[in-house]
Amino acid sequence: MIRRLVSRSTFVVARPIWPPKDNTAPALTVLDLSRFAVWWPAATRTTRGAYTSSSCSTSSIPAWRVLAANGPAAASGARQKQASHCLQTIPKTVNTVGVRGVASDNSRKRHGRSTESNVEGHSIAGSWKQALSPYARLMRIDRPIGSWLLFWPCGWSIALSAPAGCWPDPLMLGLFGVGAFVMRGAGCTINDLWDRDIDAKVERTKHRPLVAGEISPFDALVFLAAQLGVGLTVLLQLNWYSILLGASSLGLVIVYPLMKRITYWPQLMLGATFNWGALLGWSATQGSVDWAACLPLYAAGVCWTIVYDTIYAHQDKVDDLLIGIKSTALRFGDNTKLWLSGFTGVMMVNLMAAGAACDQTWPYYTSVGLIAAHLAQQIHSLNIHNPTDCATKFISNHQVGLILFLGIVLGTLYKGYTDDQRSKTIISPGNTSSNSSNGSATDQLSVAVAGARNIAV
Repeated sequence: MIRRLVSRSTFVVARPIWPPKDNTAPALTVLDLSRFAVWWPAATRTTRGAYTSSSCSTSSIPAWRVLAANGPAAASGARQKQASHCLQTIPKTVNTVGVRGVASDNSRKRHGRSTESNVEGHSIAGSWKQALSPYARLMRIDRPIGSWLLFWPCGWSIALSAPAGCWPDPLMLGLFGVGAFVMRGAGCTINDLWDRDIDAKVERTKHRPLVAGEISPFDALVFLAAQLGVGLTVLLQLNWYSILLGASSLGLVIVYPLMKRITYWPQLMLGATFNWGALLGWSATQGSVDWAACLPLYAAGVCWTIVYDTIYAHQDKVDDLLIGIKSTALRFGDNTKLWLSGFTGVMMVNLMAAGAACDQTWPYYTSVGLIAAHLAQQIHSLNIHNPTDCATKFISNHQVGLILFLGIVLGTLYKGYTDDQRSKTIISPGNTSSNSSNGSATDQLSVAVAGARNIAV
């Protein structure tokens, strides 16, 4: 084909007739062929093969047009027509290789290098990606905020249980991070299995893999079994107390998706499920649960979940109302901000109680104040009738979890520092003599008591 273009002393400049989205022409590169220069679009993709006049037979490539040509005026029109025909009939397949021009493709052939392996590699990678994409979307890999919201109560509990002056156990943080990622995906799979009839009627969820038919219910069940297997593997790394405690939450995971059909408080059930890690994290590091610290932390997490998931539910309230699905967004209605403010207040009280039970220090209480301000601003500026604003506010709750986690870590480290300072004060030289004199007086009193007993005998 290229030979036909250049063999008659013609100079051809061509580009696709379809412009990019920004309405600018693709960049052009110069391909040096013999004594002629053919300008070839850099963004073009073509296939391997012999580019001779015989290749101009079939086509699936978008149409091309000739922008300019030089040569004898009498033959210009014919050459343009011929060039346009050849350019329009470049064969194109689904699996393509980047353009290096005819010269580079022929060069590969001369040197014994084939592009077949590259094409096969792209084909295999593409097929794997296409096959795995529905499962990735089923477990919401593209939306990691849910995994973070599940992880933070675990992280809070692990950090609170750390000894004074110590960092949280990194191994436990890693295990719970993996567990949160996997079990959040399992929860989404269970939710989509239960709700596929509902999701088909909601604008935001009607393209989910199960609804769209990309995954069959049986395939989803097999995938769920694999996810639960990974979650069980993570759980078995913990002590037996934690294994039993973690297994007891599976009922909540299964039942939660049904609550929206029964009660206007499904967010309460979600809070009970999502914040189980506030109990599990402590038991994983300490062997049992300190209820004085963990119960307030758990209650604070439940209140937090009601706040952010009510905001989330406002995105779908119109569809939910039409199909009969219940939520706190519909229950609270126009009084949503008042309700959310109340739950935020209860959350703060419980966080203060958890901090007091753990003898936390000022960095912890500072973080509690910061998240109170964050949630207050979030609620004040919330537009419950704007789905985009609701989604933005919901995602910002990741910052709430992070701020509190950092506050717990810094508070625990500072607690160790203050304990060290207190110990140094007690064993200072001035206090040592005082303690010694007190000790000697105590010893004298003990000797006197012993002597009195001997006399009595």
